[in-house]
Amino acid sequence: MSKTIVIKDARIVNEGRIQAGDLLVRNGRIERVGGIIPTPQGALEIPAYGLTAIPGIIDDQVHFREPGLTHKGDIYSESRAAVAGGVTSYMEMPNVKPPTLTQALLAEKYAIGAARSLANYSFYMGVSNENLDEVLRTDPLQVCGVKVFMGSSTGNMLVDEPGVLEALFRQSPMLIATHCEDESVIRANSEAARNRYGEDVPMAQHPVIRSAEACLLSSSFAVDLAKRYGTRLHVLHISTRDELDLFRNDLPLAEKRITAEVCVHHLFFNADDYERLGARIKWNPAVKGREHQQALLPALLDDRLDVIATDHAPHTREEKSGDYFNCPSGGPLIQHSLTLMLHFYHQGLISLEKIVEKMCHAPAICYQVAERGYLREGYRADIVLADTEERWTVGPENLLYKCGWSPLEGMTFAGRVKSTLINGHLAYHQGKLYDDQPGMRLTFTR
Repeated sequence: MSKTIVIKDARIVNEGRIQAGDLLVRNGRIERVGGIIPTPQGALEIPAYGLTAIPGIIDDQVHFREPGLTHKGDIYSESRAAVAGGVTSYMEMPNVKPPTLTQALLAEKYAIGAARSLANYSFYMGVSNENLDEVLRTDPLQVCGVKVFMGSSTGNMLVDEPGVLEALFRQSPMLIATHCEDESVIRANSEAARNRYGEDVPMAQHPVIRSAEACLLSSSFAVDLAKRYGTRLHVLHISTRDELDLFRNDLPLAEKRITAEVCVHHLFFNADDYERLGARIKWNPAVKGREHQQALLPALLDDRLDVIATDHAPHTREEKSGDYFNCPSGGPLIQHSLTLMLHFYHQGLISLEKIVEKMCHAPAICYQVAERGYLREGYRADIVLADTEERWTVGPENLLYKCGWSPLEGMTFAGRVKSTLINGHLAYHQGKLYDDQPGMRLTFTR
């Protein structure tokens, strides 16, 4: 594959503006953006007339299931799906087996990423009630952040001791990413559901059990701790209108100490969809009522919500076929996040510039990712070409998830990724993956 690539005649969306022109990539970096660029001898020329060029998407919340849960997905399989969806960099969660709770286990994951990830990667350090010393040894320049499950019981990763949380928020040298749901509220609601339905609890009770109250109590606690100690806090997957007042939109993103993420499934689905899709849209936090869904996109547009992500979390069809209390939460989404946001673009609800801001620029700012997230001269050449008009239907024949299913199956969308470059390597083009070159470990400018 040529080390020099010229992308010709693209519609370039970057840093709040749209321009027509070419892009020159040489030795893994962007050398020129815009204008007419002659194709050097021996270079690969990619015709892009009618296509939109954007920076590679950075997904700050994924679960790729390796090690220990690789029957659902693994770093190789899910990074391939990511690349086909225009995600060139991801940050992966620690709730694997064994959980990533020591520096040695974290190093093992990085070794897997270096050998097997097609996309660029970073891995969170996990927090438990017992490993604070290990957490504080994490290198802020080499690791995206530390992850705290504040009220979601995930193996032994539920952190519910106030002293541990206070010490973490007081001492952490880096960004803390939190899953916020209050476990005591969830337990009480679960007991009430069992009393009413026995073990045959309908999936539609999920947002009742994992309620807006549970989210607000926990996220308010996290925000209060962060304000008390000046912590750099990032609250993941906001799913309720109730939580939106916790977040500010009167500061530039780079100056915020408390930021928030919204996931594509909370923007796209609402509680009415449980009747049709059941366990396929069972996530934690839950997909909630239409009144919550309809509040999220405006909060994204006015910058109370800062980042769009997926919380990609595959399970097998068999696992998803269990009854309510025996069916895991989560689903595969990373191949379709840009497609879902283009769905809102075609409805006139969000601009291409804002999509790029929230999926590419904002994660780079929030996490201080080095040399990525923008189409800038000298930056790493992570570039996505998409046909924003091509109509296609999601189905088993075009899914790359190891689990082999999607909650979007049978749905038709306008907007599809055509090519993905990662560090100047053409990793996906015209429906074919070129996985001979792994991605790179993300670094940070903190």
